[in-house]
Amino acid sequence: MARFLLLKFEPASSPRVSPVHVERKENAMPRTTGGGGDKSKYTDKQERKAEHIAEGYEARGVPEKEAERRAWATVNKDDGGGKQPGGSGRGKHTGHPAAHKGGEKGGKASASRSAAERSASARKAAATRKRNAEQHAHH
Repeated sequence: MARFLLLKFEPASSPRVSPVHVERKENAMPRTTGGGGDKSKYTDKQERKAEHIAEGYEARGVPEKEAERRAWATVNKDDGGGKQPGGSGRGKHTGHPAAHKGGEKGGKASASRSAAERSASARKAAATRKRNAEQHAHH
């Protein structure tokens, strides 16, 4: 047996006002597109970290502005915001989630290979380390 829900629609008591016509509060800051926001609450270390992450994205062909946006998003994800006094990340401990992704990805790549392939790779690596150790011992 089918059950039906009847909905009753009534016209709104007052006409809706388009957001374009709503006046801005006097003290409200206008939002800008692509400005990047205030970075004064970030530490030098956080800025270096963002720069390094952005370089990695750019090396993979991501446009500069997008690379910078992603880099700051990653720093925020890691640290919860700026660590300087007054910043939202001040005094908060984080587990650095973005920094753990590399191990996750490596684990997946390794798991997709057979035991024989992993073993062969390990033997090759051991041989390379042994060869390099011998070369450095002679110098």
